[in-house]
Amino acid sequence: MMSWQESMRISFSKLCAYSSNPPSPPFTKGGVGGIALEKKEGDMTVKLEKTIGNLLRKKGWTLSIAESCTGGLVCDRITNVSGSSDYFMGGMVTYSNESKAEHLEIPLDYIKRYGAVSSQVARKMAQGVRKAFHTTFGLSTTGVAGPTGGTKRSPIGRVFIGLADGQRTWVKKEDFRGSRREIKKKATESALQFFYERLIQGDFLRKKAEPKK
Repeated sequence: MMSWQESMRISFSKLCAYSSNPPSPPFTKGGVGGIALEKKEGDMTVKLEKTIGNLLRKKGWTLSIAESCTGGLVCDRITNVSGSSDYFMGGMVTYSNESKAEHLEIPLDYIKRYGAVSSQVARKMAQGVRKAFHTTFGLSTTGVAGPTGGTKRSPIGRVFIGLADGQRTWVKKEDFRGSRREIKKKATESALQFFYERLIQGDFLRKKAEPKK
């Protein structure tokens, strides 16, 4: 039978081996080029929204968000970062067509012509929220989260993400699968990825985009 001294010696040896070769930190990847969305460094967790916030703060840029299908989840992610009021000016959940018309100045006949879930409306939403809050960037989401409401033109899972900087406006189309909650979370993640990709791939880091007055 092993003595307690031998048992302690073996346990101590295993502990030293573990400390010398700890397991690799987990990484979650997504987006173009495998952007690291989250990584753990010791007890610290670095997330995409924090990286975005650091970029905005460093450049003195500001952000506003208009959401439809994501129901405030993008704003929630952005404001999960302490000190985000330095660069995040505000957001709107413009869920109905009427709210899009009233708060984002998108004519109802324009929404009816193209559909609330369209690249055209996503573009107007991004431009509208940027104008409303006088920010450097305006980000928007509109889509069909399901399980009802899908059409041939706008099937369940179809999402459009808009981004405006006062000079240009970009729109990204996505088609997600899953439950209503899963689609909303995927759309939120995609919106943050899209914004981050434009920040690092565009010329924003070389020339500041001035907010429209």
